[in-house]
Amino acid sequence: MNILIAEFAVGTNVEKSLTPQGVAMLRTLAESFVSLGHEVYYPSAGIRTGTGTVIRSTAENFRQIIEKKAKDCDAGLVIAPDCMLPELNKILEESTINLGCSPKSAAYCADKLLCTKILKKAGINTPKIAKKAEGGKKYVTKPRFGCGAEATYLVTKFEDSKKFIATEYIEGKHLSVSLIAGKKPLPLTINLQLIEFGQKKSGIIEEGEKKECFSIKYNGSRTPYRTHRIEELNETAISTVECLECFGYVGVDIVLADLPYVVDVNPRLTASILGISNVMQEGIGDLLLKNKFGELPNSVNIEGEYCFSNEDLI
Repeated sequence: MNILIAEFAVGTNVEKSLTPQGVAMLRTLAESFVSLGHEVYYPSAGIRTGTGTVIRSTAENFRQIIEKKAKDCDAGLVIAPDCMLPELNKILEESTINLGCSPKSAAYCADKLLCTKILKKAGINTPKIAKKAEGGKKYVTKPRFGCGAEATYLVTKFEDSKKFIATEYIEGKHLSVSLIAGKKPLPLTINLQLIEFGQKKSGIIEEGEKKECFSIKYNGSRTPYRTHRIEELNETAISTVECLECFGYVGVDIVLADLPYVVDVNPRLTASILGISNVMQEGIGDLLLKNKFGELPNSVNIEGEYCFSNEDLI
């Protein structure tokens, strides 16, 4: 098969902070497909992964490249910031077989406010949405549309805004569940997210109250995270992807406290695949194709442990 992999950072070279992860995810996926005997093509604004065939692209023609090359391919997959996925997956679907989420599902996940409301309505635990700060409580604020812990902060005060979402802060383990969503969802691994809290700003505001603002940064993960609550976490992730009608590889971010709380849903390949590919005997490319064209196994085989930080990718 001819397979197109369109990774946004590599294909446009405009989000340089996302480039190291983008290159690593693209290389991992391309190597998996090539090992099965498939031909891989990918748009690039100058970076080469060493695997697959480069299609020269720019930020201006990235969408056009997907549409044009997809017509010559048997299947494709887009990796991009969540807010761009609905449009890019629609372009892909109109030209070939999409191995990832539908535009509709991607749109549900991209809107963090809408996603939280959908999950809460379905009875899935999520942090409470806050409209107003209460004294003595902590909150997490993040863009309503965003990815990769972009502009995400731990705060004691916030201003209500349509561009941001504020939720109660849940103290617990920061995890993600990686799985293949489809007719028969297949959990892959539970990953411990390496989250860094750095002080952004601290000052005095009206009425003498102290406003604290800490940045929240994702800095890699450890795979797998071993816990006796694995069944509870997997069930939560499966309920989540089924509720949002996800398909293909999905990363469900969860804070594990007294209960698992879903804090984000990534309907695309995530950086956790870098660890997964080193401990999972099955190939991610093979699983994605079986999910679309065949039948997934009942489980995957995990051996060893793998840990990486963002600095490792530079």
